[in-house]
Amino acid sequence: MPETPEATAPKSSRTSKSAAGWTCDKPGSYRQLMEADPRRPGKQHSFAWLNPAPLWASRNDRVARVIGDPVGKLRQEWLARRPQGDGDRIVEAPARDDGSISFLVMGDTGEGDSSQFAVVPPLQAQADGTSFLVICSDVIYPAGGIDEYLYNFFKPYRDYNGPIYAVPGNHDWYDNCTGFMYWFCGEKSPPKPHGLLHRLLWRRPPSGHEDKIERCRELRSDPAQQAEQPGPYFVINAGPLKLVGIDTGIKGNLDEAQGRWLRQVSEGPAPKILLTGKPLYVDGARRRREIDGGGTVDEIVTNRANNYIAAIGGDIHNYQRYPAKLDDGRTMLYLVSGGGGAFMHETHTIDNLDRRPELHVSEKDFRCYPLRGDSLSRYSQLYAKKLVGKLAGAKYIPPDQASALISEERHIPATRESAREVTITGQTRKTAKRLDHLPKRGRGGLHVPFSEWLDSDEPPFFKNFLRIDAAPQSVRIRCFGVTGCGEEETNPTLEDNLRADLQPDGTWMWTLPAD
Repeated sequence: MPETPEATAPKSSRTSKSAAGWTCDKPGSYRQLMEADPRRPGKQHSFAWLNPAPLWASRNDRVARVIGDPVGKLRQEWLARRPQGDGDRIVEAPARDDGSISFLVMGDTGEGDSSQFAVVPPLQAQADGTSFLVICSDVIYPAGGIDEYLYNFFKPYRDYNGPIYAVPGNHDWYDNCTGFMYWFCGEKSPPKPHGLLHRLLWRRPPSGHEDKIERCRELRSDPAQQAEQPGPYFVINAGPLKLVGIDTGIKGNLDEAQGRWLRQVSEGPAPKILLTGKPLYVDGARRRREIDGGGTVDEIVTNRANNYIAAIGGDIHNYQRYPAKLDDGRTMLYLVSGGGGAFMHETHTIDNLDRRPELHVSEKDFRCYPLRGDSLSRYSQLYAKKLVGKLAGAKYIPPDQASALISEERHIPATRESAREVTITGQTRKTAKRLDHLPKRGRGGLHVPFSEWLDSDEPPFFKNFLRIDAAPQSVRIRCFGVTGCGEEETNPTLEDNLRADLQPDGTWMWTLPAD
């Protein structure tokens, strides 16, 4: 099972502030990959949420939640147009001669700005020997669109010399999933929502333009890069693994037809990994994901007979690891991997997992990137740079101060020695309390949570991606951190390193890092 070398890999953010990007001397070369923004002469392409255009384009989120969600019916109309030969919606990805396979996974990529392009050089550095890449959730921000794939998909990944598959996120559904279905599935004519209110309020998908479509095709024209998946949910037969990708739409649930399909393809002893737009464990909570007509996604994933070993979701823009102990003694690995390019979501609001016994995950087995302290520090730094923050007297909390405060308040030991040696100042306590009273996440207004407001185009970015190496007897998942700094650009930090081994009774046992 070929794997990328790691003997010279820098320390992780758990032990080193420099590995977290706090001592960044210069940004990486990713800016050279970006092009000028035709809408802003002299500037590179960028994206900002505090603009009426992306907020209005994202209005389908509010329509679906207030008036009713038409995604299930639209999804089935899309799929009714697919060739009958789609069958169980299977993509074949043959293994190597020794039965092994390697691939990449990342989520929530498509802002088309610095934070997305910063992931590209580290991703390419770890891509050697991989057969394909999967994007979990939100390929395009803010609201899909055929033309938007030029800056937000084809330009960033033009040099990845393998097929790219994806499961759509809520933002990919804000144009009826039209851009997604056009580029990933070859479908060109979008269905229309039913009902008067939906026809009046639901965003109509923008049409693509031939010049941009042609430029997109030119950027990934190599035969090795070509792929067409059978729909927004599908199976990849990836050597010794089955990867089951589901489409959780806008609200996170599955329509009845997709639920039946999921139960069917989940049967059998082949080891499986679920790939989902909306994660099942996230932010210290369990999300079982309802299926219309009864049952949940988590119920299918935890069924011993289905032999799932992990579930990986996007949607939340960071990395989180939850090895949950199931009632039958197995460990199910739940991961959030949504740090593929969009703005950072906080981790400092995640409570000590030992206080949530119903999750069956201990604090010592939980991991997140950024660390809770780094998240608090970065939020304070970005907030202090905003005009409103300056007027409110906000201050920057240094990383060690933030880590020490998290350790004191949450009873979570600081992992960096430097953070264990500091004395928490009154200013740190005052600023942290101010930040704690600000909104963090939600769907207020059209679509303006606090994290979007603090989006930044400068390092440290705290992005991430996964490399998975699978063989018939073992599966290895590594999480690589992305700072945006030149020092780690081609040798990214190894933030997590997990291994599952096949046991004599046919189950899989996960081994977690000792640190």
